[in-house]
Amino acid sequence: MGGIFGVASKKNCALELFYGIDYHSHLGTRRGGMATYGPEGFNRAIHNIENSPFRTKFERDVEEMKGNLGIGCISDYEPQPLLIQSHLGSFAIATVGKINNFETLLKGLYASGSSHFQEMSSGQVNATELVASLICRRDSLLHGIRYVQEVVDGSMTLILMTKEGIYAARDKYGRTPLVIGKKEDAYCISFENFAYINLGYEDYKELGPGEIVFVTPEGVKELSPPGEKMQICSFLWVYYGYPTSSYEGINVEEMRYRCGSMLAKRDTGKIQADVVAGVPDSGTAHAIGYANESGIPFARPFIKYTPTWPRSFMPTNQEQRSLIARMKLIPVKALIEKKKLLLIDDSIVRGTQLRETTEFLYQSGAKEVHVRPACPPLLFGCKYLNFSRSKSELDLITRRIILEKEGEQAEKTLKEYSDPESERYESMCSEICKKQNFTSLRYHRLDDMVESIGLPKCKLCTYCFDGRE
Repeated sequence: MGGIFGVASKKNCALELFYGIDYHSHLGTRRGGMATYGPEGFNRAIHNIENSPFRTKFERDVEEMKGNLGIGCISDYEPQPLLIQSHLGSFAIATVGKINNFETLLKGLYASGSSHFQEMSSGQVNATELVASLICRRDSLLHGIRYVQEVVDGSMTLILMTKEGIYAARDKYGRTPLVIGKKEDAYCISFENFAYINLGYEDYKELGPGEIVFVTPEGVKELSPPGEKMQICSFLWVYYGYPTSSYEGINVEEMRYRCGSMLAKRDTGKIQADVVAGVPDSGTAHAIGYANESGIPFARPFIKYTPTWPRSFMPTNQEQRSLIARMKLIPVKALIEKKKLLLIDDSIVRGTQLRETTEFLYQSGAKEVHVRPACPPLLFGCKYLNFSRSKSELDLITRRIILEKEGEQAEKTLKEYSDPESERYESMCSEICKKQNFTSLRYHRLDDMVESIGLPKCKLCTYCFDGRE
């Protein structure tokens, strides 16, 4: 994933930029970057943040950077923002998204005369540099940004800083958010709307799908109106979003309470549990909603060790992922021993971490562990937001089970496996429950999850659950 933040101010904005970017640290753990424009021109800093937080890496940079315009990002992939010099002038650019037709677009650029790119991202061409090159194929930055929105298969939200101001463009179908904040002498652009509250900004405008604006210290000018079709990622509410964030006017924490409540209503009279618990951090609010609705007490039978394991994203190496998962969660044996636990996690992807969590609950004396994921079964790899690090859909526990059951017919049966009323769906859930050693398992239904969010399904992206684009 990743997060972006920008400031256009009548004063030096470096410190506000620094804190605004830092508030996006929950969205990525590989690279952080910030760029400013001021009397001395463009200035930029990029650091690896895999082993230490953004704030500690950039404390010295923020003291040296000056400017009334600034953009920055937290990235889980490529280093950015990038500084570009082109026939359209000099600019800095940062992006959030996923480009499925990357190789096709790259070949097209080579064919049209682009001779080379830097290998900046694990030996690969930097996706943000590719976007910048696409923009520069047109006769203006605005036309270039529109061109990117049209040709990218996947999603692309970006901020682009010139000497005069900042272009902000939301993905064509609004799969990711982008909002504008305002105060007396400045405007800001942010992926997460909570990131500017403590900086003194108020909500000014949430960009619509495909909308492009130009932001200066004096105001916000609409350059391209929003489109009608929206498919914002439903997983923003379930997992990605920080509890204080809101998307399309719907708060993340409040949605998770509703989600837990609806999970509880489906369980009425069926489960006898002593406590309800959430897997920290995103599962906690779902569990509170379940507890409030069911009357079963909420408890924290394990605690996340935040001083040195504060962030939720994991390395790609599975062995290291498993070790970190164990290190981060510390059991409270007094709240586990001889208890029937109902456990809510945001999702089950591979199943490895949750199975190990369940095992240490049993080892700590739990009598039963009932599991209620806060979203439907993940059947398809995300095409739009790099949600899963999985290189194959067979990394998903659901797809491995379906392959075991159906063999060569697996792909043809996926629709049935996504239907909570079908026998195939029930058999898949039963097999997952057995393999994971849960006492019982019931996923959140897609219709219930959509209702928990509160937007029409046609405005939500639910591809990873039902395969519908």
